[in-house]
Amino acid sequence: MESSEQEPDYRFTLANERTFLAWIRTALGLLAAGVAVRQLVPPFAVPGATTGLALGCIGLASVVAAVSFPRWRRVQQAMRTGAPLPHSRMIVVLASGVVLLALFAAALVIVG
Repeated sequence: MESSEQEPDYRFTLANERTFLAWIRTALGLLAAGVAVRQLVPPFAVPGATTGLALGCIGLASVVAAVSFPRWRRVQQAMRTGAPLPHSRMIVVLASGVVLLALFAAALVIVG
């Protein structure tokens, strides 16, 4: 059985590409934040907290970057075959990760 694929409207393809690039920019921003925390933020009262916060940012950046291309490919394939667009849990993961990092940073500021 042959799968019927057709070229999607170029506007949807470009929108999918812009979304992919937004995920990559987000990952780069998180990576830069991790490096900045490690290099520029004075040590907190809790030993190793600066490194932990930096690694949290870098870890979340790695997850976002690793998931972005497979997500782009799944959406592109769905558009070509006329299938429903796939759901992504990445939005929940990213939002939860940022909230946890922010709460951790706030706790460190309060303690220090």
